This record gives sequence, C-alpha cells and structure tokens, in this order.
Amino acid sequence: MSASQSASQSTGNAAGARLHFLFLNLGHFLDHLFMLIFSSVAALVLVHEWNLTYSELIPYATPGFIAFAAFTIPAGWLADRYGRENLIGVFFVGIGLASVATSLAVSPIQIATGLFAIGVFAAIYHPVGIALVLEGQSKTGMRVASNGVWGNLGVASSALLTGTLIDFAGWRMAFVIPGLLSVLLGIVYIVRVRHHSPGQLNGLQSHGIDQVTQDKSSTHTNEGRTLFVRVLLVVLLTTACGGIVFQSTTFALPKVLLEKSGDLAASATLLGWLAFGIFAIGSMGQLGVGYLLDRGSPRPVFIGVAILQVIFFSLTIKATGVWVLVFAVGFMLAAFGQIPINDVLVGRVVGRAYRSRVLAIRYTVTLSTMALSVPLIAFINARGGISALFVVLAIVAAMITVCTFMLPKNLAAPG
Repeated sequence: MSASQSASQSTGNAAGARLHFLFLNLGHFLDHLFMLIFSSVAALVLVHEWNLTYSELIPYATPGFIAFAAFTIPAGWLADRYGRENLIGVFFVGIGLASVATSLAVSPIQIATGLFAIGVFAAIYHPVGIALVLEGQSKTGMRVASNGVWGNLGVASSALLTGTLIDFAGWRMAFVIPGLLSVLLGIVYIVRVRHHSPGQLNGLQSHGIDQVTQDKSSTHTNEGRTLFVRVLLVVLLTTACGGIVFQSTTFALPKVLLEKSGDLAASATLLGWLAFGIFAIGSMGQLGVGYLLDRGSPRPVFIGVAILQVIFFSLTIKATGVWVLVFAVGFMLAAFGQIPINDVLVGRVVGRAYRSRVLAIRYTVTLSTMALSVPLIAFINARGGISALFVVLAIVAAMITVCTFMLPKNLAAPG
C-alpha cells in the first residue's frame, strides 16, 4: 500500500470513528430519555387523568427499571457472542418500537408492561455502548465524560420534551416521537454496520485494536490481583450508592421543582425548561471530571465529587424558591460528575476481553439500585415529603465519600 493510500485510509477511518461515536452518543441520549418520560407524565398528567396520587403511580415504573438492570448481563453476553455493533442496532430499533407501544396504554398495568419492554432494550446500551466508547483508547476520561454528557442531556430533554408535548400534543406523543426517531436511527446504523468492519467503525485497523487497549494493570501477580480486587470493590460499592443518587435526583426532580420552587414552575413547559437547564448545566460536571481523570489519579477527584454531593443534598433539605434551583445545579454537577469515574476505573484495571462482562456487572448493580429507588421515592414522599428524600441522599453520599478513601493513591493516568 502506498503512502497516499495509507493516509487516505487513515483519514477515512478517523471520519468513520467520529460518525460511529456520534451514533453511540445519540444512543446514550435516547437511553436515558426513554427511561424518564414516565416520571414527568405521571407527575403532570396521569395523577389527574387516572385519578391516582403520585405515590400510587410511580411504582408502575418499577418493572421498567428492574428490566433495565436484569437484562444488562444477558446483553453483555449477547454482545460478546454476536458483536457489540449488532446489539446497538437492536437497541435503537427495539427501544423505539417499545416506546411507541407504550403510548397506547390505557391503564397502569398496560403502561407498566410498556415500560418493562423499554427497560429490556434500554439494558443493552451501558454494557455494550460504553465498551465501544472505551474501544481502542489509551486515554478514556474525556471520551467517557463527553458520552456521559449526551446521556445527561437525554435526562434533561426528557423533562423538557415531555412537558412541551403535554402542553401542545398530549402525553402519548412524548413516547411516539422519540420512538420513531430511534427506529430511524437504528435502521441507518444497521445499514452502516453491515458495510464496515469493527476496526473501521472505531477508526483503527482491526489488527491494532488489541495492541492499543492492552491492560496496563496485570492481574497475573499478587500485587496486580490485589489492585484489581480493591478497585473493583470500590467501583461496586460506589456504583450501588451512586445508582440511588442518580435515580432519585433525575426521577424526582420534576416533583421537587413542582413542590419547592413556588411560582417558578407555573406550567408543564416551564417546569420542563427548568429541569432541562439544571440537567444541562449539571452534565458539564462530567467534562471537568473527565479532564482531571486524564491527568492524574481518580482518588482525589472522586473524594471531591462525593463531598460536594453531601454538601448540596444537605442544603436542599430546607431550601425553597430560587435556592432550590441553585442547590439543584450543585448536586447535579456532583451527581453527574461521579458517573465517568467508575467507567474509567474499569477501563484502567480490566482488559478488553473482559470489559463488557465487568461493565455488565457494574451496571447490573447500579441499575438494580436505581430500580429500588423508585419505590423508595414513593415510600419517603408518602411519609416525610420530598424534603425527606434529601436527608436520605445526604447519608448515601456520605457513604460514597467513605468508600472513595479506599482507592489507591497511585492509580495514575495511563500512558
């Protein structure tokens, strides 16, 4: 191959990698958007249309979050067997069709069934999509963080899109429109995958991927195994607590704003914009964390993020009016900032061959606690009001802080 041909192929691979990364980012955006549509629909519409209280309605979201967790490990296994790219195509089409079907629900049981189907396909993204995000990369902090921002914007857009569509087209369109968009993206993605090799999709020669992603922390020595177990233990413990924090803050934020911000959330559309702004600003915390992770040890970064969660959750307990918005931005910056840290830790101590399976375990833990958080929110809200939720979150954040001190001080950036 001539030098010009080699340069042309390299340029083409780089362009292909950027496009593939865009698809992965869009997938993360849609994954979180779909999982939170019902939270706004329940708070703003169904409490009136179906004559049920908020505490009575939100447990019907539980089957979806259980599926979101339970099908994570099967998704990782299927990805290893049939190809990660193929599973991402299934994700786009499947979750879109499930969302459209959910729009047809006329009872709580029917909507719970639809949310369960959404959760089954949503479970594909994290063990498969995040593994593809890490594919062939020596420095992963900013890449994981930017992908995480897209996921966070999906969270933010869920409240905004749902609130806007409720005001102008009805709650069913909040499921139909993103569902059809996801199916269209899935068709385009599947066609593209069929015409490119995995190496081309990731911008690398297929024979070079393993060389770039060799595990720098060998588990074949006693020291390596000790490091692996120690870091994995921290990942799993903070993942469990982080799942409670993430789900509680993102699912309950529309209710928090409705109750504690006064006239600032005077309509469904305005509430959606407020939630969008808080989530969008909060998602920027991942970029700052990603920048720091690529330049040093995760330990001080993780400790700082955890302490900020404790502070802002504590301040929110008694806050009202505009202060709720200020503190909400603070705790969302910290809560979203934690997300890329665990994925980067997995990328540093787990080799490529096992990464999907370890990520599947990690996300099974976090998504299981997320599923448990939904009835927890209902239980706490029914007995102590929404402010009591932040007492619990401050305690959970303190537990995360303790765990972060278990990380080794010298887990430096790769390369």
